[in-house]
Amino acid sequence: DGQLKTGRDVAVACLLGAEEFGFATAPLVASGCIMMRVCHLNTCPVGIATQNPELRKKFEGKPEHVVNFMYFIAEELRSIMAQLGFRTINEMVGQVHKINTRKAISHFKAKGLNLSPILKKIDTPDGVAVYNTQKQEHHLEDAIDFKIISQAHLALFRKEKMVLDYPIHNTDRAVGAILSNEISKIYGAQGLPDNTLKINFKGSAGQSFAAFATRGLTLKIEGNTNDYLAKGLSGARVIIKVPDETTFKPEDNIIIGNVALYGAIDGEVYINGVAGERFCVRNSGAKAVVEGIGDHGCEYMTGGVAVVLGKTGRNFAAGMSGGVAYVFNPDGKFTDKCNLESVALEEIIEVEDQLQLKELIENHYNFTNSPLAYRILEQWENSLKHFAKVMPFEYKKALERIKKESLETAISQ
Repeated sequence: DGQLKTGRDVAVACLLGAEEFGFATAPLVASGCIMMRVCHLNTCPVGIATQNPELRKKFEGKPEHVVNFMYFIAEELRSIMAQLGFRTINEMVGQVHKINTRKAISHFKAKGLNLSPILKKIDTPDGVAVYNTQKQEHHLEDAIDFKIISQAHLALFRKEKMVLDYPIHNTDRAVGAILSNEISKIYGAQGLPDNTLKINFKGSAGQSFAAFATRGLTLKIEGNTNDYLAKGLSGARVIIKVPDETTFKPEDNIIIGNVALYGAIDGEVYINGVAGERFCVRNSGAKAVVEGIGDHGCEYMTGGVAVVLGKTGRNFAAGMSGGVAYVFNPDGKFTDKCNLESVALEEIIEVEDQLQLKELIENHYNFTNSPLAYRILEQWENSLKHFAKVMPFEYKKALERIKKESLETAISQ
């Protein structure tokens, strides 16, 4: 958030050279936010930053409120443009000579500050504009997804199982997103039956691989991926594994980037190696197995399951309000890495938890041939003792309440 709140803010940004203006906090307030600063606790009293259905009923914001706010911004900006003698935004971009800095510099906090180096007007040849005149070419028509769609008609339209193979490069971004959109247009949120279309890739995928990937897809990579793997995952199965001929230990090497499963709502992810920072940030329903992670794992997580078979970075589970994490902790050092403000560390006593954890690790081994998963499963009874269950306080209370209500309903019937 750049803290743009008024038309004057937009005018100053434009004179400094900006052509796009992002608003965040101010429209949020226009929607009803009262700045309680509990966005990470799932207790938003006006129903904006919460998954709680009772609290969400309190949300009274309307799109018209934000539209009306932006009209006021535009009206003030138009007034300033008229004062400065500009008819259009394009005329205004980069005209830093219209900014009077004397009043700001005369303030005691800015005494002696020289802003001239960053306020120098760019020398441009005659006829050359200082604003953007040429659209960026994204080459979207060259995306792998269109090739997949053209070759996967049997799967997409007849629900017949298919397997396709492609090379992949780090210039291939958001692979699976356009394909998932095509599936969603036909079948909606239901998607395709499980594993209808399996796509094997070899190479290094670009950012946002498997973003918003929907049900019925299995996306597998022999290689590695960059940041934002499986963000917004919506039901697909994603497998990232090292090539079969690899000689190094997968559990000691990074195979995916930062911020994996950001905002994922459903699906499964199996990662045969170490992930970067902010793994499973804001995960709200997907299941994931990984062999090690960086800092801030499971940050702001509200649902789903995360299994970490290796080391974690610091600040694990910060702001975590839902879902469950299982962390393999044979050296006992995980306690120092976990942020215990909103979660508790428990032993895995419930049979249901044990079965869920074992099933996920077995899946991980079956999909990736992970040596680490094999070793853990080979000595399962002993390995189980070294797992810590990370359980958010409020989530546990909610589950207990639901269980109690279900029991009371069953008894009354």
